[in-house]
Amino acid sequence: MTSLDDLDWFKATASSANGGCLEVAFMDDGRVALRDNEDLTNPPFVVSRHVWACFLDGAAKGEFTPPAT
Repeated sequence: MTSLDDLDWFKATASSANGGCLEVAFMDDGRVALRDNEDLTNPPFVVSRHVWACFLDGAAKGEFTPPAT
């Protein structure tokens, strides 16, 4: 199995140069790894492609918009 450190990590173009982004990497076994590039001491979170696809669908539909404060 490939080390999570050896994966190709991608982040959104909206990310600032000083961090502030969730990074994603696609694993050879079909899973998707996520990490917070502001604190790389936290371990990546790994999910199945199905879970990732469901999250992206919900995000595209605006289901994760925080409530107004």
